[in-house]
Amino acid sequence: MEELRFSVSNEAKGERVDKYLAGRMPDKTRSFIQKLIKEEGVTANGNVLKANYKLCAGDELLVSVPRAREPDIIPEDIPLSILYEDDDVLVVDKPKGMVVHPAPGHYSGTLVNAVLYHCKGRLSGINGIMRPGIVHRIDMDTTGSLLICKNDLAHQKMAVQLKEHSITRKYHAIVHGILKDGEGTISLPIGRHPVDRKKMSTHAVNAKDAVTHFKVIRRFDNCALSGLRHPLIRNASCQGHQKDFTYVECTLETGRTHQIRVHMASIGHPVLGDEVYGPAKCPFKLQGQTLHAKILGIEHPSTGKYMEFDAPLPEYFQDLLDLLEGRKMGGNT
Repeated sequence: MEELRFSVSNEAKGERVDKYLAGRMPDKTRSFIQKLIKEEGVTANGNVLKANYKLCAGDELLVSVPRAREPDIIPEDIPLSILYEDDDVLVVDKPKGMVVHPAPGHYSGTLVNAVLYHCKGRLSGINGIMRPGIVHRIDMDTTGSLLICKNDLAHQKMAVQLKEHSITRKYHAIVHGILKDGEGTISLPIGRHPVDRKKMSTHAVNAKDAVTHFKVIRRFDNCALSGLRHPLIRNASCQGHQKDFTYVECTLETGRTHQIRVHMASIGHPVLGDEVYGPAKCPFKLQGQTLHAKILGIEHPSTGKYMEFDAPLPEYFQDLLDLLEGRKMGGNT
């Protein structure tokens, strides 16, 4: 148990104790402080206080802060591809197949297990023992840049940026079909699917606003895949498979679960390899959707400086682009 003491000055007279403590404990949230008060962890001159207590000049406050409970998640020495790191934040390039935080069926081998080991426990505790330091997440089979906060103050500031949509998040994806418009915006609310609770939908009852901006990078029309032998080709015939694809950049204005996957599927261009929202069969061996969090831009929580990080395309993604480029309009490699 950590004990903090504060002497109330004349200037703070009449101020609510929860607001007063929030100003003097910047690394703690207002809700955390109110929880401490509710659990009788704050006293004035020996008397237990309520959150609406108005301070008196000369009050001697004693705040008892319980030590953060050690996570039940075991740190694991898993290699990380680090794009940037300092005392406040860590930006990693998450590989395909890695779950971000522990959940039933995935209590080891997650990104959290890896960062707990790398950061020696120095992570924000705002999201609890299962998601220390995690501000946002990307799907298991999505690759790319992910932000992790090392302290609560950094986490709070990043959460505000997320809420204000001021964090830059640009994803690269390959989608089925040819997008005719060079760029556009998909503004459709997203919520939990009314029947399949593992899926999201643009027709959910309690959907929330969701906005995705897309821009075409390259079109691959009438790709000749039949008879081609390549490590990424699932079978040589490829009969009945989609032969047209578009390489796009998707910029998130909001950040709903599965947002890009749901939005692109909603306009008839699901992400290639997405077995949840796209075709059941895929001509390529991809192990999940071709979706990569390429650009992440934030205002640094301590310096205020805008910083942008670029996660290079994973090898399989680049190889697939090269393959499609070579097979465009029947071209040969």
